[in-house]
Amino acid sequence: MRLKVKSISNIGGVVKAPPSKSYSHRAVILASLAEGTSKLYDMLFSEDTLASINVCKTLGAKITEKEDYLEVIGAGGKLHNSSIGPIDLANSGTTLRLMTSVSALSDNEVILTGDDSLQTRPMELLMGALDSLGVKTESINNNGKAPILIKPGYIGGETNISGSVSSQYISSILISSPLSQGGVTLFVLPEFKSRPYVDMTMDIMKKFGVKVLKGFYVKHDDCSKVHQSCRIDEFKIKKQSYKSCDYTIEGDYSSASYLLAAIAINGGNAKILNLFKKSKQGDKLILEILEKMGADINIYDDYVEISSDGNLKGIDIDLSNAPDLLITVAVLAAMAEGTTNITGVKHARVKETDRIDTTCKQLRKLNCRLEEFEDGMSITGGLSSGVVDSCGDHRLAMAFSLVGLKHDIEITNGEVFDVSFPNFIEAMADIGFELELV
Repeated sequence: MRLKVKSISNIGGVVKAPPSKSYSHRAVILASLAEGTSKLYDMLFSEDTLASINVCKTLGAKITEKEDYLEVIGAGGKLHNSSIGPIDLANSGTTLRLMTSVSALSDNEVILTGDDSLQTRPMELLMGALDSLGVKTESINNNGKAPILIKPGYIGGETNISGSVSSQYISSILISSPLSQGGVTLFVLPEFKSRPYVDMTMDIMKKFGVKVLKGFYVKHDDCSKVHQSCRIDEFKIKKQSYKSCDYTIEGDYSSASYLLAAIAINGGNAKILNLFKKSKQGDKLILEILEKMGADINIYDDYVEISSDGNLKGIDIDLSNAPDLLITVAVLAAMAEGTTNITGVKHARVKETDRIDTTCKQLRKLNCRLEEFEDGMSITGGLSSGVVDSCGDHRLAMAFSLVGLKHDIEITNGEVFDVSFPNFIEAMADIGFELELV
């Protein structure tokens, strides 16, 4: 289906940010591992989070959607795979990575798979790190990717993993570690990208009763093949049990970035509710980005106000800790005056798509001047109307719809926003930007 603009009127108003996808994934997984019954309020029900809910059900949690919360009766760490075949995770890379470690806690084998896109995600780093902890995994197609067979058994001990590819590998090991036989010490080697996502993981683990001891040391010799000092992060997780709790999912800065960017591009005023000032989400960086580009931002305890005259300027920005903002920032850059240099997002090449490559290709279709680099891009403002393809990437579909505020735009395969933001069209309509699927 094609996503296109239906109408634009009086951009602004008050709208509630959707629940955080990252926290929703983690909350349902931890509740499923916990002892007792948890109530999860403001849970996001998207294609990705439904994949996590379904696999947790398959491994023994009892999950029921109530009128205003999700009830999860945890398996108490005693998982049992009730599936007679592979468990289909659709397109959820987060579910695949987090549940690969967790599946080793089952009393029988688990096979995790998904759609064609999911089967392109690299998994070798995680599988190698788990091997040192006594977790035996196998790439069924012998290519280091899904389908992944996970055998029962999780001894624990020491392991290390590079932090340069995906923070989800680190979160996966942290989440599963308390239920290993002997606990885990995890060393994260430089460069540690997307660190805030790991902070989010430890934050919610604490809410469910598990402590992670965090430290670091500095290595002074031959670090990363150059003679300089570098930081090695260390996480110690003793054998513990998760405890059930009532938990409210906070608003998602990633999804809210489209609402905020719409105001910044078009001009207007808006209040976005359910965005917390003290959030550990790395994508909170969108507020700093928009302010640097020329919007006025006011941050309160649980909401954000934005106003803009629609005149944005290019900036230099490192997105190493907020790679999910890449496409939004790229579209902002294309609609701003001057040149924007985006760096630090080499790890965005292993998302739903190679987001650097796909973003550049779609911007070129709109006659945008840009230069692509291994870890980012340089974009000079100015583009024209046209048709782009989401390439099956939910963030590309949503970000490129913003072009429609000032130019005619159609996005083919535009329905994929359901992956993370099911009510995207309704939320954008609340601020006066009406989109439709045709």
